[in-house]
Amino acid sequence: MTGGLEARLARVVEPALAGMGYELVRVQVSGTRTPTVQIMADRADGALIGVEDCEAISHAVGAVLDVEDPFSGEWNLEVSSAGIDRPLTRTKDWLRFAGHVATVELLVPQDGRRRWKGRILAADENEVRLRLDEGGEAVIPRDTIRRAKLVLTDELIAATATETAGEPGDAEEADEQPRRKPHAKRN
Repeated sequence: MTGGLEARLARVVEPALAGMGYELVRVQVSGTRTPTVQIMADRADGALIGVEDCEAISHAVGAVLDVEDPFSGEWNLEVSSAGIDRPLTRTKDWLRFAGHVATVELLVPQDGRRRWKGRILAADENEVRLRLDEGGEAVIPRDTIRRAKLVLTDELIAATATETAGEPGDAEEADEQPRRKPHAKRN
């Protein structure tokens, strides 16, 4: 994220999350009449996010965004964990899930196609390398990726269960709060 509203909001909320022991996975804004800001986060210690975590994040991020005042009217805030079939937004996510299947949608077609699916072989800040389902490999520049996410497979479920054995369950969308811009501001 380099520019635009989502990138600006990410830069604003990231320090608050980090101070609480969380990492920002993604900020997504949808809707125009009553926008919804979706915050997806992970715990920095790798444990699963629970309902209490989402509530704490919602209160902290809501306060930060109320000060930032990103919208002229009413808006909503949703906070969730990344989940098992999570979006792949950070290099560390691509590397953590190397060997697992991902789908990638591009901003512009590459080699005549916009959608790719394959096993993650490698990634760095500039590109991702996949072993394609139909054979061969693809090297995809990261700045051309519109969205990417893991594909829910038995292998992924087993790997995730092994990583998080004994930890509390996560909450996909545990907290949603409507927000309103104050009608009158004091000078």
